[in-house]
Amino acid sequence: MVRTQRRLRRPHRICRGGFLHLLALCLSVSMLLVSGRANAEIAPGDLTLTVTPERNGNATPFSREMVLLRIRGVYRQPILLEEVIQPSLANFSWTQLGRDAWSKTRLPDGQVAIAFDRVIAIFPHHPGDFTIEPFIHRLTVNEGGQRVVVDVASPPVSLPVAPWTKPTGGPDAKEPWWLPAKDVTITDSWSPDPETVKLGETTRRIVTIEAQGLVAEGLPPRPILRTRGILTFAGPVTRETVVTPTGPVARATYQWDVRPAVTEVIPLDAIVIPWFDTVSRTLREAEIPARQIGGGLPDREEDAKPIAPASTLVVVAAALGAFGLGLALIGFGGNGRAQRLRLPAKSRRALARAAAAGDAAAFRTQLGSALQAAPDLGPAWRTDPRIATGLDALDRSLYGRVDSPPPDLPALARLLARPMARSATAGPATPRLSALDGRTNATN
Repeated sequence: MVRTQRRLRRPHRICRGGFLHLLALCLSVSMLLVSGRANAEIAPGDLTLTVTPERNGNATPFSREMVLLRIRGVYRQPILLEEVIQPSLANFSWTQLGRDAWSKTRLPDGQVAIAFDRVIAIFPHHPGDFTIEPFIHRLTVNEGGQRVVVDVASPPVSLPVAPWTKPTGGPDAKEPWWLPAKDVTITDSWSPDPETVKLGETTRRIVTIEAQGLVAEGLPPRPILRTRGILTFAGPVTRETVVTPTGPVARATYQWDVRPAVTEVIPLDAIVIPWFDTVSRTLREAEIPARQIGGGLPDREEDAKPIAPASTLVVVAAALGAFGLGLALIGFGGNGRAQRLRLPAKSRRALARAAAAGDAAAFRTQLGSALQAAPDLGPAWRTDPRIATGLDALDRSLYGRVDSPPPDLPALARLLARPMARSATAGPATPRLSALDGRTNATN
């Protein structure tokens, strides 16, 4: 019985040991197969790097105009280490916009690869035909179980830079400042309102300029704020570049403390900032609006004084005087009297914003809204040859059959913002907007 039991146990032990050995062998083969697939050799096209220049308006850039270089790598192999080796860019100034971006992307054959993105803004120093030398992305990958360093180079890129041929302006002119951008907006704020400031008091003016498609170093220096009768103390200038998905936005903030030195009303002229529209490839103008210091709200201390009660005789005499004056105006008709008309402040600001943006259609829309609030201004404007000529040019540019340039919108906005004289003589009834619709009523 004992021998029989031993004989039965021996075959059982042999079978269990062979099963374990076979299982270990299968696992080893599986690991080799997986390792072979993971550490396959690098095939052509597995690692690619491209550099694409993004030109404004798809046009040849001028000197100092920004061009975006979008650097993109697509890699099928896992990346252990990486380093970007950039060419010298001897004829350009440059700055990197934001950090490098790593993501996953799906290839046309359905496989998933690693994507690398970097954006660099370059600024050519002068005209010419230039070549962007290859960027090199030095990658450390795992090939065949070993770490291998691979240099992935981008193809060279040709980038011509055009010379400025227009008679005025341009990147090489000392004045005015060369400001190439997709759009420029200006914000002007005062604290307190300059019209309320009196002799010896101080108001702070803050002007912010934003330019799309530009870095902050390309914005102009602080404008000169100087006129007779004021003392100005310039504050610090702050600049920043905000990176957005559509490109950088440059922002500069200028600050002044302004103090009147005379008691009279002090006018501050508008400050015009020329800029080059990189989309339409035309010269435009942005404007820091004109303001005035003093001459606004009355003295609040005088307003706070209590009003002395008037006697009954004074009240009766004032009432009779007002009644007689009214009869005189009715009897003698004020036909030759002139009344002053002016756009509301809200309408003036809206026209100034549309003019600064160079948007003729928005300017015309704001003008129509303003005339609905002050319909008598239309005939008064038509009596001024400069305003009438500007309005006709505006309508021709928007509604004419032949393309014609719009008028100088900031200058027209300033003319429309002035007070106008209106004759008290009643004229024939006309539609409220007929004076500006480009048509006249003809009678046969």
